[in-house]
Amino acid sequence: MFKRHYREMYRLATILLHDDAESKDVVHDIFAQLLDGRCDLREDTAEAYLLTSVRNRCMNVIRNRKIQERVEHLYLLDVDESWNFPLWGAGGFQVEEELKALSKGIELLEPPVCRDIIMQHFRDGVTFKEIALRIGVSETTVYKHLRRALSQLRTHLKNQ
Repeated sequence: MFKRHYREMYRLATILLHDDAESKDVVHDIFAQLLDGRCDLREDTAEAYLLTSVRNRCMNVIRNRKIQERVEHLYLLDVDESWNFPLWGAGGFQVEEELKALSKGIELLEPPVCRDIIMQHFRDGVTFKEIALRIGVSETTVYKHLRRALSQLRTHLKNQ
């Protein structure tokens, strides 16, 4: 069965993942599962089952990649302490006006948890992980609130 179906399974995985090593891992994992005896495979449905298994595993890998990339991107917000808001206007250096607009935007953030996360992190220096522990939610939820807050702030500052 391995010799008969490996090439086609590997080809499908490579098309979906664009990564040789991950494609081999996906195909090998499927055959390892078959060897564990968790699945009773019939010869007449073997090809369809194996290709469907490859597709499903590849979709899981792709979904996990996207989640990982989003978390890494949001984690960079926690690590990067150099927030660059546009503080230079046509009329010269306008720090006070920009800070007032930013403060007003923070006051308007909804829901209030967005405002709390922004204040705790950027005013008090609390990490997003610590904030998640304080308010009893996952770190991913904190990042979702942060993304929402930053979107609201960008909109507010753009309209000023």
